[in-house]
Formats: sequence, C-alpha cells, structure tokens
Amino acid sequence: MRHMQSFSIIGESQMLRFGARLIAQLSAGQVVCLTGDLGAGKTTLVRGMIQSLLGPIDVPSPTYTLVQTYEGPEFELWHCDVYRLEKPEDGYELGLIEAFEDALCLIEWPDKIEPLIPEDALHINIAFEGEGRKLTMTGFKGIT
Repeated sequence: MRHMQSFSIIGESQMLRFGARLIAQLSAGQVVCLTGDLGAGKTTLVRGMIQSLLGPIDVPSPTYTLVQTYEGPEFELWHCDVYRLEKPEDGYELGLIEAFEDALCLIEWPDKIEPLIPEDALHINIAFEGEGRKLTMTGFKGIT
C-alpha cells in the first residue's frame, strides 16, 4: 500500500518553504510527479526546492523548453514540463530515462509520460482549497 500524506498551504511563501523542506529529503535517482490545474503552484513548489539548494536564481517554467537542468551541490536536478509531448515515447528523446537514474527529476504533467514513470515515484497533487492549496503526496515515506 502506498503512503499518503496531505498538507494545507496558504500563500506563495509557504509553498516555497514547503519545497525547501521537501528537497532536503530527496536525492539523485528519485522522481517527483507534480499534478494540478494550471496556476495551482507546481512551478512555485519546484522553485522553492531549487532555490533552497542554489540560492535566489531564476527558475522559469519549462513549458516551452520542456526541460531545465540545474547543477546541484550533490546531483543534477531536472525540472520538466511534459505537457506538450505528443506521446509517452517522446520522453526517451529528452533523455528522461537516463535522468531518472542519475538526477532528481521534478516532472509537471506526468500523465503525458505515465508508462515511463518509475513505480517508486513520489506523486504530489496540488489542488485549490479555499484561499490556499491542498498538497496530497502519495508514494513517499513521509515528510518531516
């Protein structure tokens, strides 16, 4: 059975802090799948993760580039937005399979490449909830 955990987030600064807490518990070879409606905060969460490791750098959405890579202190980070892929196999051309082994991969719209996603991936759904967001994490031992 997969572990499930939920968190309520109010505001951008809380989402950024949550990202910083989360990435401190992740490492190379892990895949994080981010789902949620447009504007839910997927890129904001990733920005919090990356900036906590690399400082206040620009972390743009990879909507058009598909992949943004960052050299972290211990491993490479891949921020992917695969919304525009036509078919799951297009993920091979991006080099995702190799990245799944060696990098920390943060993937927005993972349903587009579902057959390629490792079984042990962490899934985070971000849903609008009143003034804030509800994050539901599945497949992770738990965040402390």
